[in-house]
Amino acid sequence: MMADFKEKFKTLFERIKKVKHIHIYLAIGLGVLIVACYLFSLPKKTENNKTNIDNNRTEFSSSAEYAEYLENKLENVITSIKGVGQAEVVVSLEKGFEYIYQTEEETRSTSNGTSITTTSVVMVNGQPVIKEEIYPIIKGIVVVADGCGDVATRMDVLNLIQTVVEVQSSQIKIMEGK
Repeated sequence: MMADFKEKFKTLFERIKKVKHIHIYLAIGLGVLIVACYLFSLPKKTENNKTNIDNNRTEFSSSAEYAEYLENKLENVITSIKGVGQAEVVVSLEKGFEYIYQTEEETRSTSNGTSITTTSVVMVNGQPVIKEEIYPIIKGIVVVADGCGDVATRMDVLNLIQTVVEVQSSQIKIMEGK
């Protein structure tokens, strides 16, 4: 049985040696393998058009998605506090995302001695280059949660929200649930 295997392997090796330009085929195969590994390592799109970059950062396609993300995140954290049951969170935004685009200036002199400066947005592949992205400003947060009738629990929820999201206590309203 072992001799039969050796004979088959020898025959296969002889066939491979007869293939012309085998080094080219091996290079192509290696290239395909590298491209496949790269494509599988890219971040995957999720259902709501969000791209997960890592565990701490998520890109949003709208302000509403950002508000919904904050609401879900706060609900999950608030319900894990001792003494808090179910929780409902509503986040209202003052304004949406703000983008500052990369610009370039061009100054030209005219024949009469005046100069004209034009500013234009830098474009790459038909898309403007974003220099800075400013997240929406939170206008207020409302929390309705079971167990928040207790003052200590209410303060825990308030402190948690202020730690997670930078808002003042006057922008947070906490109510007892049914």
